Amino acid sequence: MEAEIKLTRACLEILTRHKCRIQIVTKSNLVVRDIDLLKKVPSMVALTITTDNDDVAKEIEPRVPSPSERLKAVRELVQSSVPVTVRIDPIIPFVNDDPERLVKEIASLGVEHVTSSTYKVRSDNWKRLSAVMPSIAERLKPLYFEKGERLSDYFYLPRDLRLRLMERVRLLADRYGIKFGTCREGFSQLNNGVCDGSWLIKKQC
Repeated sequence: MEAEIKLTRACLEILTRHKCRIQIVTKSNLVVRDIDLLKKVPSMVALTITTDNDDVAKEIEPRVPSPSERLKAVRELVQSSVPVTVRIDPIIPFVNDDPERLVKEIASLGVEHVTSSTYKVRSDNWKRLSAVMPSIAERLKPLYFEKGERLSDYFYLPRDLRLRLMERVRLLADRYGIKFGTCREGFSQLNNGVCDGSWLIKKQC
């Protein structure tokens, strides 16, 4: 729909005309369409790439562009001098909990920051996950509903497991020379950049 009616682009035209600072958070490679506008003001793009495995992505994110397409968008944004953070989010145990290949690739493309957090269970997303990955859901069930924490309307993984998962991504970020941030986990001590990557919004005007 956005490709046809261009509401987001119309909004960006107004924002750039008034010299607003812009952060776009998206799963869509359509963002490259608006590079010309993003280059006019201090801006950055946070592009979610949950996994670099196209087949797995089809199961957990059936209605969004493939990881391959989004990685091409990352390359185009960086080459156009639009700062990018990649969101490896959510990390789901037994699904995408070893993202080394993805972190290595985004670093090679010139990404300066990675943001990550773990899967939080709500009734709606749990039904979808259970439908597409029933065997994974069975393995996750005790981690969330017996050993995990309930915070507001969400079930979280056990704190020690969440910490290990986030420490793993931080280690990979350090290894490949990019900044790291995690949000909504309670582990701000791991961050060496603002958790959502907004520090990448440079003063251009």
